[in-house]
Amino acid sequence: MSFLQPKSVTFDIGGGQMVTIETGKLARQADGAVTIQQGNCIILATVVANREPKDGQSFFPLSVDYQEKFASAGRVPGSFFKREARLNDYEILTSRLIDRALRPLFPEDYLCDVQVLVSLVSSDAEIMPDALACLAASAALAVSDIPIQEIISEVRIARKDGQFIINPTRTQLESGVDFEFIIAATEKNIMMVEGEAKECQEEDLVKAIELAHDAIRVQIKAQAELRDKVGITAKREYTKPYRNEELFEKITAFAKDKMYAISASASAKHERSDAYDLLKKEVKEFLGEELPDADKALIGHYFGELQYNVVRDMILNDRKRLDGRGTADIRPLAMETNILPTPHGSSLFTRGETQSLTTVTFGTPLDELLVESAAKSVDSKFFLHYNFPPFSTGEVKMMRGVGRREVGHGNLAQRSLKQMMPGREYPYTIRVVSDILESNGSSSMATVCAGSLALMDAGVPVPKHVSGVAMGLITKEGKYAVLTDILGDEDHLGDMDFKVTGTRDGICAVQMDIKVDGLSMEIMREALAQARQGRMHILDAMYACIPATREELKPHAPRMVKLIIDKEYIGAVIGPGGKVIQEIQKETGTTINIEEIDDKGEVSIFCANKAGLDKAVDWVKGITAVPEVGSVYEGTIKSIKEFGAFVEFLPKKEGLLHISEISWKRLETMNGIFKEGEKVKVKLLDVDPKTGKFKLSRKVLMPKPEAPAKPEGGQPQA
Repeated sequence: MSFLQPKSVTFDIGGGQMVTIETGKLARQADGAVTIQQGNCIILATVVANREPKDGQSFFPLSVDYQEKFASAGRVPGSFFKREARLNDYEILTSRLIDRALRPLFPEDYLCDVQVLVSLVSSDAEIMPDALACLAASAALAVSDIPIQEIISEVRIARKDGQFIINPTRTQLESGVDFEFIIAATEKNIMMVEGEAKECQEEDLVKAIELAHDAIRVQIKAQAELRDKVGITAKREYTKPYRNEELFEKITAFAKDKMYAISASASAKHERSDAYDLLKKEVKEFLGEELPDADKALIGHYFGELQYNVVRDMILNDRKRLDGRGTADIRPLAMETNILPTPHGSSLFTRGETQSLTTVTFGTPLDELLVESAAKSVDSKFFLHYNFPPFSTGEVKMMRGVGRREVGHGNLAQRSLKQMMPGREYPYTIRVVSDILESNGSSSMATVCAGSLALMDAGVPVPKHVSGVAMGLITKEGKYAVLTDILGDEDHLGDMDFKVTGTRDGICAVQMDIKVDGLSMEIMREALAQARQGRMHILDAMYACIPATREELKPHAPRMVKLIIDKEYIGAVIGPGGKVIQEIQKETGTTINIEEIDDKGEVSIFCANKAGLDKAVDWVKGITAVPEVGSVYEGTIKSIKEFGAFVEFLPKKEGLLHISEISWKRLETMNGIFKEGEKVKVKLLDVDPKTGKFKLSRKVLMPKPEAPAKPEGGQPQA
């Protein structure tokens, strides 16, 4: 008998899908470790927390990493080193889903380092592991003594043919769903929502959240049962940070009115920030240098707490916002398209102090993005990149590449615009890039709007504009205020960040994070209704800027011609070792992609130059054309013999132009008749059925001279 004595619970996740959570067998030195198994999908989650916070620690250092082991699907990584490296975008996005759900569970005064590692160790082709990853992380915390306040879980909900499905299989997702969201919640409260839809209605989203919450409660119950089996009855004690309430009262008495005056001044972001900094300096001078070092370190904390209370009370009681707007008002809008001469599409979208410069680039099928996970690899013809340089907030920072925030914001914008993109039959690969030039809240929503404008400017056949707006929430003692188009400070000081994107006809994507307990469905409905009003206001301005997609691509955008050829000619166009297709591309300046589809060859030719495009098209047509007897061709003299000339009348197809077929006049020699490389029009007279040789004629294309007239008596004239 093994000395390992694991404990487990098994439950139905919905629709007869059985899930098992087990602990006590793997990774036993971690503070908490579990495996989650559904089908052949197994996820290992571990959590470790330091016993004491670091000296001077002033924030909660939680790190969450989700990684898929390629061995889980029986694959070898494709990198040079053949091992898992940095997290890919899919792993980063899954890590963010877990992090955003877990972070509110920890006490505000808990400042110890916590590391959550979630790994896919066995893959199932049908099971989506991201829907189980947060369940695994929460279960690992539940069976530890780390002081979380509640247990949570997360599910994916989709809709197919009007029916909602909890944690759909990969096949169900790929077979056509019009609705897909991942939702995290505690027993009582929704914590996080993220997903996309094909223009769903607000009430559909509310219904999906309620159904998902019911499924989550089943998972929470299973975690609590496992925790009881393990015997976790109490959470560990931890060192709480030093606090001095008397100091806070002094700071409040001195600075509260001044703080309110700054907050109610409706000033710009940097003016307001400078005024806050000056007030903070006055507070330090008021408290004096004799203050103990421990209390000096608390000044920043208490100043922030005072700002938090004053701004929230101002919004709730006076219905005043930091920039002077009403709760449902959108900041001033400015937008224009075709702002850059060289990109294939461009736009500049400005909303208040948030600005996005966005470009669209057309590529060929060779430019498709490879999206790789342990289970499968797919090529994407549409992708969006979001960049957030430090100057956008007036800061100096090291440029260390794309961070998790950029990946998450870019993904939200991409999911939103994807709903309006043409299908796989559209020949171009499309890359959208949003560079944030200014930021004071909701830059991801600015990216959605700027992206929609730029796509129409580029001539991409999108049927409708998509806009987005970020909603906020302030709650206190039964009072609440829903805020439209939140500022950066309102995001930081508020209780909810709720981003909603969509068209005039419905929602395309949602991302919501909630920091407080007790968000009712009534408040959710109010926020969605207010978000719709804001979305419509922005859409009206976008349609005024560019009402529909351009009918023609920009002159410098690549053109595309698609040719369908018989399958047996694919090899001829490619040539041995790719020699022929490389020669065509080099000589014409084109990019050519060939695919075999439905027993036919699909040749896509891309070029920004019409002459080059036409030349490549003629070249490919020549290779694949079947010579027709009686047809006229413009050929090239390839070689000259004493009995005639060999003419290339189609690419790689030569025929003999016999000396007797050059002219109606009898020629004694080929000297001086043609030069190699000379162009000549010829007619295909015949194809030898045995040898396949081609017989050409030039003289039949010339007028036949009349025969000399005969004199009386039958003798020719002298």
